[in-house]
Amino acid sequence: MSVTGLCQICESRTVVEQCDNCGTLACEQHYERRLGLCVDCAATTQPGRDRDGTDIHRFR
Repeated sequence: MSVTGLCQICESRTVVEQCDNCGTLACEQHYERRLGLCVDCAATTQPGRDRDGTDIHRFR
């Protein structure tokens, strides 16, 4: 999916990705690429591991 426009967090930088959780359009500075989340959603996760050892993040 192609996203364009301004970051919905800072409203000044160009969008690079859309948050997988909330759909917020975010710039490079406000997007956690390894999580696929905007910084707001990333701040509400708790890192952990699934039963098979896979890294997971649970929302608080």
